[in-house]
Amino acid sequence: MKHVLITGGSGFIGSHLSEKFLLAGYAVTAMDNFVTGRKSNLNDALKNPNFRLIEWDVSLPIPEEKIELIRSHGLHGVLHFACPASPIDFDQIPFEILAVDSLGTMHTVDLALKYDSRYLLASTSETYGDPLEHPQKETYFGNVNTLGPRACYDETKRFAEAYVSTAQRGVGKIRGQKGYKPLNAGIVRIFNTYGPRMRPDDGRVVPELCVQALQGRQLTIHGNGQQTRSFCYVSDLVDGIFKLFESEVQVPVNIGNPVERSILDFASHVIKIAGSDSKLVHLPGREDDPKQRCPDISRAKDLLGWSPQVDFKQGLELSIDYFKSELKKV
Repeated sequence: MKHVLITGGSGFIGSHLSEKFLLAGYAVTAMDNFVTGRKSNLNDALKNPNFRLIEWDVSLPIPEEKIELIRSHGLHGVLHFACPASPIDFDQIPFEILAVDSLGTMHTVDLALKYDSRYLLASTSETYGDPLEHPQKETYFGNVNTLGPRACYDETKRFAEAYVSTAQRGVGKIRGQKGYKPLNAGIVRIFNTYGPRMRPDDGRVVPELCVQALQGRQLTIHGNGQQTRSFCYVSDLVDGIFKLFESEVQVPVNIGNPVERSILDFASHVIKIAGSDSKLVHLPGREDDPKQRCPDISRAKDLLGWSPQVDFKQGLELSIDYFKSELKKV
């Protein structure tokens, strides 16, 4: 049985990934320190005998003795998906973000090299910054403010890509990896994703507006609302990530939905589907907030045969149903 380690395995995307790999017949070890992840996201996975959950901060050296399934199954793959990713996190825990995407990347690459594992880095559309190219192709180098409030996230993701791509070339020396073979790695650049298991209070546009609409509060729009995003339902994203992992592709790949929407358009759909009479209120725009964000997914189509399948309205209905259930728990 093939065995994979998924860091951030109890998070929004990581928990869905854990289930995806289990359904595909893999043994899975999820690693999380629960700063933003929730153990309840893994309630179904924890019932599977081929699943293990380890509480650990991947910014620290990884204790292999804790990874029980290595002894029985080896380590076929490492997927580094640990990282808080919301504007609130950028303000509250920036140094944790800097650590997990730098030291965490280094530790997970070390582990993958030791076991000759396939490695997959969760990168982000934030590496493109406030893009001057539209839509964004993987060949675009980005327009990023290295000193801004998002730098703890987007710049450290760029560092992680640099570390992984350097290891892919097999040059220089990596700690404890003398004469190492080039790292067999893929890099996924994730665009705006939505769906069940998002934190209702994480400050990103989907949970923020959905929760406000369900509570009958004003919907807060940062800036004029004309800035655009491209929303990909989580099951589509996970399918793309899984295909990238199982492929031999080593170049960065955008995974996201290429249908672009303004924040005002998104808000209007939220109000309608939630059956809300909430009004909009405009707040000052966030510093360095990208004006446009839309992936060119030609590479994903050509190399992986992937494109999103879930209709936006269907995905938003499922998401709002999830937020309804979460609010009932409060």
